[in-house]
Amino acid sequence: MASLIRLFVEADLSAGAEIVLTQDQQRYLSNVMRRRAGDSIAVFNGRDGEWQAVIAEISKKAGMLRVEENRKGQSLEPDLWLVFSLLKRGPVDLIAEKATELGVSRLCPVFAERTNTARLKVDRLRAIATEAAEQCGRLTLPKIDDPQSLEALLSGWPLDRGLVWLDETGSGAPIADVMAARKKGLPDALLVGPEGGFSPAELILIGKKTYVTPASMGKRLLRAETACIASLSMWQAIAGDWQNERPAGLDVI
Repeated sequence: MASLIRLFVEADLSAGAEIVLTQDQQRYLSNVMRRRAGDSIAVFNGRDGEWQAVIAEISKKAGMLRVEENRKGQSLEPDLWLVFSLLKRGPVDLIAEKATELGVSRLCPVFAERTNTARLKVDRLRAIATEAAEQCGRLTLPKIDDPQSLEALLSGWPLDRGLVWLDETGSGAPIADVMAARKKGLPDALLVGPEGGFSPAELILIGKKTYVTPASMGKRLLRAETACIASLSMWQAIAGDWQNERPAGLDVI
C-alpha cells in the first residue's frame, strides 16, 4: 500500500464523512507537502481507527477532506504513564515527542524542589505529541496533564496503578529485573526525577508509598530526558507491546 500522509482530526470518522481542515492542516498539506484536490491521505481521531480520505478541496484559505474507507481498526494500547520533573523547553519537547512514539498514554509533569523551570506550555507539548503520533503510525494521542507538585500527584495516585521510580540513589533493583516482574496488561507508570535528583524530603515521601517500586539504571549518570527514553524503551520491550508484529499496509511518512 502506498505511503500516505497522516493527520489527526477531532471529527468522527465514517465512510462519506466530510472534515473541514484547520488552517494549520490546510497550510501543511498545500504549502509544505504540495498536496492537491484528489490526493489521498490517512486520518485518525483516537476512537475510530485509521481511515483513508481524499482531499475534496483545498485553497490558500480553506480545505476539506472526504472520508473513504477504513484502513485499520482501533486497537488497545498499553496503559503506561510517564511522570517526569519539569525541565527546560528543549528536553521537555524531546520527552513529549519520544514518549508519544514509545506509546505512553499519559504525560504527567511535576514540580520538584530541584526543578529548574517554573513554566510549561502544555498546548505546545500537545502539538508536538500530535505531530509525533501522525509520524509514527500511532492511533491515539497521549493525555498531557497540567503541571502539579510531586506531593499532590502522589497523594492522589490511583492505587491500582504501579509506579516504577528510577532511583538515582542506586538502591533499587536492576531495572531489567523490575520490568520483568511487571504484570503485562495492567496499568503502570514510570517516575523520573529532575536534574540533580529528588531532595532528601522528596526521597522520604516517595519511599513511604507502597505502590512505588525503585529501580536502578546502573552506574552512569543519565540526563533526565535520556532516562525517560531508556526506561520507556525497556518497559515496552519487556512488559509492553513491542512483541507484536507491525501489521501490513502501515507504510507512512
